[in-house]
Order: sequence, then C-alpha cells, then structure tokens
Amino acid sequence: MKQLLAFMLIPFCLAPLLLYSSEKSEWSNEMQYSLISNVATDAFYFDKIPNNPNLYHSASSYKDSNLTAVSHTIKPNSKITITGMIINDNLIPVFVLSDGTYIEASHQIIYDDIVYSQEKVDLDYWLEEDFKVYNQPLVYGSKEVKSSLTSYTQIHLTEKAVTEQGVYYKVSGKGWISEDYLSVTDNRMKKIQNLLTQKYNQPNYSIFVKQLNTQKSAGINENTKMYAASVAKLATLYYTQEQIQDGKLKFTDKLKYISEVNNFKEAYNPSGSGKISKTADNKEYNVENLLKAVAQNSDNVATNILGYYVAEQYDKDFQDEIDALSGMKWDMKERNISAEAAANMMEAIYYQDGKIIEYLSSTDYDDSRIAKDISVQVSHKIGDAYDYKHDVAIIYAEEPYIVSIFTDKASYDDITRIADDIYAVLK
Repeated sequence: MKQLLAFMLIPFCLAPLLLYSSEKSEWSNEMQYSLISNVATDAFYFDKIPNNPNLYHSASSYKDSNLTAVSHTIKPNSKITITGMIINDNLIPVFVLSDGTYIEASHQIIYDDIVYSQEKVDLDYWLEEDFKVYNQPLVYGSKEVKSSLTSYTQIHLTEKAVTEQGVYYKVSGKGWISEDYLSVTDNRMKKIQNLLTQKYNQPNYSIFVKQLNTQKSAGINENTKMYAASVAKLATLYYTQEQIQDGKLKFTDKLKYISEVNNFKEAYNPSGSGKISKTADNKEYNVENLLKAVAQNSDNVATNILGYYVAEQYDKDFQDEIDALSGMKWDMKERNISAEAAANMMEAIYYQDGKIIEYLSSTDYDDSRIAKDISVQVSHKIGDAYDYKHDVAIIYAEEPYIVSIFTDKASYDDITRIADDIYAVLK
C-alpha cells in the first residue's frame, strides 16, 4: 500500500510549483525547472543527452516542444539522433531530435544503451543451443558476427560486461555471448539426448548413457527390459570383487568344480560360452582365474562356480544388494534387465576400481560392438542370446561415462554405430 501511495504521489512531486501572479514570469523555463527540480524529478528525467539512446518500448515523437501534436512513432532499436535538450512551457525536459521533432526526456521511455560495467575474467563455460555471437556486448549498434563455435562445446571466457540487455561474456578470440546461452557445467548430455531421440528412438533399442563426474544421463527406452544374457554376469563380478575387498575372499582362494555348480536354479547352461570344461572335472580353480574367465571370455561355468560358492547360489544377501545397486529386481534366473539397470551395475564396478576393470578392458570381444572403434580404454561386458545383442561399457574419455546398449534383432555394427556417435560428442 505504501508503494502504491508513493507511486500515486509522483505526479504531484513532479508538477511545477508556480506562484500565481497577474504578471507573466520573466524567468526562463530552464530557470524555473532548476528551482522545482528535486530527487524525484532527477530520477524521472534525464539531465543530459545520453551517449547511445534507445527506447524501452515504442513511443511518440511530437511536432512541438510542448508535446501536443504527434509526429510519428519511434520503435526500440531505431536510430535516434538527439541534437539538443530543452525545458518546455510545461517545465518538462524534452529532447530535440535531428528530424526537428521532440520526445520527452524520460527515463521511463529512453535509456542510455551503453556498457554499464566491464571486467576481466578467466572462466570455462559450455555453450548452449541457439547462441549468437556479437562484435561487442549487446547494445544498440552491436552486430552479430559469424563464428566457428558450436553448441555443447567448452569455451574460455576472458571478459564480462553488463548492459541493459543483460550480462555478456567475451569468448577468447571469437566475440561476445549472452550468459543465457552459457552453462557452468558440462551440458553435452543434452546433445546426447537429442541424438538418441532423433536418430535411435526405435522400439528394438534400449540405450542409456551417463557421465560419471556430472551424474547427468540420457536415454531412449532405457527402462525397457530385455533378456540380458551374459550382461547379468555383471552382478556376479561385482559381488565377488566386493567379497575380496571386504577381506572375505582372496584371489588365490580355490573353488572346486563339482556337478552341483551347474545345477542350481540360477545357473547358466554350461554348454554356452567359455573355455572351461562343460562337465564337472572336480578340479580346483582359483578365484582370480574364474573372474578373468567371466570378464574376458564370458565363461558360463566360471560364472556358475562363483555364483555357487561366493554368492551362495544368489542368496538373499546377494539379491538385496544387487537390487539396490541396479535399481530393479535383478533376477539371475529370468535375466530380464533394462539398459539403465545394467549401467548402474557397471557404475558400481567402476567405483570399486578393482581388477575386474582391467579384465573387462581386455576381452575376446574388443574388436566388435562398443569397443571396436573407440581409441581410449573401454571396459565392457557383452551379452548374446537368440535375437538379443547387448554391450555395456565404461568409456575412459577425458570425462569417463557409461554407455549401455541393448538391442533386439539388430547387429553388432548397429551397436558400434551408436557407440561411435555417442563417443563423437563425449570424447
């Protein structure tokens, strides 16, 4: 209410305080204005000609200095040349324009479109979409310039400036960009999401990508469950590594290959992938070799031995922990898992930072799927069964990320192409 009252009183504060007399005053308009001016009038009207005048909104110019006969409308960002400033008969400051018309010299209509402040900075930001580059901080007269800069890339900023239009930063050697199109944090996952949505939004693809440092992610059908095949072995690898790191198990511990390891309900078919004998040989295998066999050869028997002895046939302790880490019911028998859940398990392995990472970086499948064309370290786990072909990987780019690609009725080359497109953005 107080603010409203103050606003309503402004016209009275600005009105000329004239003494009534039967004689015409011999004082000039300027002299009279100087007598009545105060803080309110100074805030409302200009006291000098602005260097680079611009309009907040469309306004009228007048044929006469008393502002009674409209000449034409002036729009914002129009060329305005002010040649003088007078006080009219109503004791209102008026600008004289180069075309001989007049406009009220009000701060509510006109502003001085200049750089208010400027300072040196040393910052690294990321570009958003639809940015524009200017030859100077945006004021009237600034020009857009062509640039080689691209969205979702990191840039170095050397100066900061404030204008009526906002805050602008100078990109080293390129030009000035509004802060509205700059991101303090890595924003490349937006580009990944656009890529997945525009190019790979197909029902037979389930894809999830996550940057490990920023924890930002993108996906398409990422919660769709598919038969995961050997990707489900990530849980066995994680749990075994955890037992080692907790001191409950050693790499040198030996586990005996008996027939029972292939016959509990969650066991893989021993006739599947791998090099260990398909039938129990009653030999002892050390834990390290079993882990290598699972990670590098996707060995079904090695998985069964670890599942039988280390995970206690995937008992409740195992199940509760893996479900919590993956974010879903990780069924080691049905093995219906989503790309995001598989990525979550791979992320848990990443944070373990154990030998499994090394084993997953040198597998029998490095010349196909995700790892085929990528030049940096790739730790990955594949899965194949029926029409399903999958791969889940940690990509050790400058900013490591996880990519999980599940497919139905697709090829290894399809997985490679998806992985390459993602790497082109995040490398």
